[in-house]
Amino acid sequence: MNEYNFNIEEIEGPGAENGNSPSPKKPKKNTALKIAASLMAMSLVSAGSIGIYHHLTYPDQNKTITESSAEPEKNNIEAENVSMLQISESKDGVLTTEEVVKKVMPSVVGIKSEFEMPQQSNNSFGGFGGFGDFFGFGDEYESQIPQENPIGTGTGVVFSEDGYIVTNAHVIYDSQNGMGLATEIEVLVEDETYTAEIIGYDVDCDLAVLKIEADGLISAEFGNSDELNLGEDVTAIGNPLGLDLMNTVTKGIVSGLNRNVTINDKSMSLIQTDTAINEGNSGGPLINKYGQVIGINSSKMSSSGFGSASIEGICFAIPSNKVVNVVDDFMNYGYVKGKPQLGISCRDVTAEISQMYDMPLGVYVVEVTEGSAAEKAGLKKGDIITAVDDVKIETAAELTAQKNLHMAGDEIKLTYKRNGEEMTATLVLDEMTENA
Repeated sequence: MNEYNFNIEEIEGPGAENGNSPSPKKPKKNTALKIAASLMAMSLVSAGSIGIYHHLTYPDQNKTITESSAEPEKNNIEAENVSMLQISESKDGVLTTEEVVKKVMPSVVGIKSEFEMPQQSNNSFGGFGGFGDFFGFGDEYESQIPQENPIGTGTGVVFSEDGYIVTNAHVIYDSQNGMGLATEIEVLVEDETYTAEIIGYDVDCDLAVLKIEADGLISAEFGNSDELNLGEDVTAIGNPLGLDLMNTVTKGIVSGLNRNVTINDKSMSLIQTDTAINEGNSGGPLINKYGQVIGINSSKMSSSGFGSASIEGICFAIPSNKVVNVVDDFMNYGYVKGKPQLGISCRDVTAEISQMYDMPLGVYVVEVTEGSAAEKAGLKKGDIITAVDDVKIETAAELTAQKNLHMAGDEIKLTYKRNGEEMTATLVLDEMTENA
């Protein structure tokens, strides 16, 4: 018997991996840039909490919730091989702010998502002499919840005349409160309200595609985010704090490019802007001086903790080139292609757990999916992963970060402890073929 194989209940479902995020292309940065990007991510996290926002309210309360990411349920999609969202190279000349707004405003929509609040959270799990408590398990409890289902509001961008819309995944999928996928999604186009179908979503890259039964919509033009320059004027349109303030326009500049920002253990390369982005702006367009969408607004930095200095004007958008690639995958496959997967569920072995149970620091394997890359390589429940490609790791987030330097089909080496013995395994990463 594996000496670390305690009775720990699986939290995230078979084959789920903590902090799994997309990696469509291998990084092509030199070491100095990698270090700089890493320091930037740590600086951002330590300076304040970076939140992905949509406005979530309860019918009987005025409560705003900051969204975080988690593994979603599988969403089966059947789609033909199509490419509907493309980068436009045409530029009709620099527009005034008024002209930019007039061009793009008809393509901006409001999104309202209704969620079903879990009636009870049962955290009673078997443990090994209280071992489970250190993994976040405790006594059974019943959540105090409102009587009515909460409603989230956000923003979306029309990208085809027949009703396809792009937005943030967190607008339609709630993780922090365990509500998961919205039970009903409505899209407001001018004065008309439509029920939306989900074509695809991915919480790791924070993008989703919706479809409404409408024709003759005005689609937005998407520009090339690689051509953005620091200091360039940009405009945002969205629905901050709910649909009562729908179509709010704010303006700023491009403050930074290729910012490697870590949000909820997921690393994303984003556009930084000082354009005001607030709760409810999620999924709305960041627009260049030609009236082209060059980003989807998704997040901002905010203060955390009592007495923290206020943080203003540090907001982020997903680059349009990334959006186009992800949308294309949604339309063709229903999920994001190339995402690597080990095929395990895992939890951190913290310093406290390590000392109490004489276990090495690392990532405890809770479950191994049958037929997965991990099982084929010989990993078992209870193994503790301590390194990836000879890079030491102590958390699931670090494991994910190393894994996501690769694509599906790449080969990696894992170092792990079993019964106190250090072992290694070489495996070929699977492709994640579900929404995540």
